[in-house]
Amino acid sequence: MKKMNNKGFTLMELLIVVAIIAVLIAIAIPVLNNQLEKSREAVDAANIRSAYAEVSVAFLTGEGDLTKTVNLKQRTNEWQNADFKAADAFPVAQTNEPKKDGTCTVEANEETGEVTITFSTD
Repeated sequence: MKKMNNKGFTLMELLIVVAIIAVLIAIAIPVLNNQLEKSREAVDAANIRSAYAEVSVAFLTGEGDLTKTVNLKQRTNEWQNADFKAADAFPVAQTNEPKKDGTCTVEANEETGEVTITFSTD
């Protein structure tokens, strides 16, 4: 008698592998979305700091625009990253929290040179 050669996976084994992969994906997607939002906030923070530097230079040299507007990339209201909530995260105090699909205006007062950061929605 010839022995049957049963190579391969059973249907049950394949279903178990698919179920494990689905659970791993279900866990990974929220983590990935959270990290993407933190990266968007980091881009926003860098752009705000850059606008602050531009406004400060414009005030000190007397040339250029004393107001810069930054279009925010983040998709949630307020900062999700605790580092940006800290009081020393930005060179000046924030007047309010960032908004989803909003803008940030960095403005220097012509008389005092005081720079303010204001978040708003379009």
